[in-house]
Amino acid sequence: MKNLKTLHTIVLIFCVFLFSHQNTNAQKIDTDSLLTVIIKDMKSARANYKLNVERGLLGKKLAPDYIDFHLALGRNYDLLKVEDSARFYYNYVIEKNPRYEDAFLYLINMDLEDKNYNEALDLTHKAIELFPENRIFRLKRIAIYSLQNDTQNEAKYLKSIRTKYPNDADIEQRLYALYSKTNMDRVGAYYNITTIDRKGVGPWHLASADYMRQRTWGSLIGRVSYAKRLSSDLVQASGLQFEVESYLYAKRNNYSYLDVAYSKDSAFPEWRLGYSYFHNFKKGWEADLGVRYITMQDNSNLKTLNIGVGKYFGSYWVNLRSYIQKDSPSFTFSSRYYYKTKFDYITLIAGYGTSPDDRTRATEYDTRMSLKSYRLSAGYYRLIKNRYVFGLLITDNEQEYTKNGFQTELDFAVILQYKF
Repeated sequence: MKNLKTLHTIVLIFCVFLFSHQNTNAQKIDTDSLLTVIIKDMKSARANYKLNVERGLLGKKLAPDYIDFHLALGRNYDLLKVEDSARFYYNYVIEKNPRYEDAFLYLINMDLEDKNYNEALDLTHKAIELFPENRIFRLKRIAIYSLQNDTQNEAKYLKSIRTKYPNDADIEQRLYALYSKTNMDRVGAYYNITTIDRKGVGPWHLASADYMRQRTWGSLIGRVSYAKRLSSDLVQASGLQFEVESYLYAKRNNYSYLDVAYSKDSAFPEWRLGYSYFHNFKKGWEADLGVRYITMQDNSNLKTLNIGVGKYFGSYWVNLRSYIQKDSPSFTFSSRYYYKTKFDYITLIAGYGTSPDDRTRATEYDTRMSLKSYRLSAGYYRLIKNRYVFGLLITDNEQEYTKNGFQTELDFAVILQYKF
């Protein structure tokens, strides 16, 4: 009898345990299903954030220790622009379980929107310590420095993480843009000699001096150029050209290029006007659209539309630009490998047709547009002692001058600049 009573007690305890365990599992399944519904709705085009808040509050009541419901509540309040509630739940998630990366990211984004840069910076420091392999928090830190116009810390941090992500196109693109906005002035000199293998033609000389003022808004360049073209040891054409160039930064990802040049001498076109609009996309992509307008000394006018696309591949930059002009298109493919700063790179350029941006051959642009030409350039540029920029560019241009008749034009160009 005693054994039977003991057996009944054991069976009763087992039934209670089984019922309780089934209840717990059912609740877990219900809350998981509820969370899945919330997440699915948030991804839809017609998401109902208010309903998701109600669902999240119910889920939190059923499973108060289920952190995912608090994160979902924070996100839906965030999307509803109920900032106090969103911040409360994000902070709750971070306090209870700091391994939730999304909570850090959402909270940093809120601080950026509200221009709470110091708070956002503190959060990125914590997030980078917790998630050292997550690249996005490092990029957020860079963005904060940029929004604060703290170019010194932005440049310092970009350089420090460049070794960690040597093939990151975004970092290279940001570094180049940052160098382009750093306050500096430069004075420079340029000289190019062109030799031509056709008897009695050449050489051609082109020299220029310029001054550039670079600020966070962009840059302004003034340039004076002198050209002299010889034929059978006689001066065929010579003269001066006066030019102003400018790069203007409108928004973070956009900038414009302007160019105006004038000459009254036969060695240059009378007027050269240029404009291009550039837009930087994600993952190192860039595109540009522009026009060129050239008035020759005989008052003939030439118009060109140019379209270009570029891409950073780690420390490599490549660009393809097409000039759509009257007789035949021109194409230029440019590549660079940056091994230190913006001023330290090796370049290789290939092209077909005559480009309106080729200053060496600008005075013959109208006659060369309908002729074939194939060119290849190689160059080396280096920053010395952080002050002096030295560059060397060699170009081989195979130029058609009569039907199926070609001449070889070799350019040897040297550039020297001093930045301060």
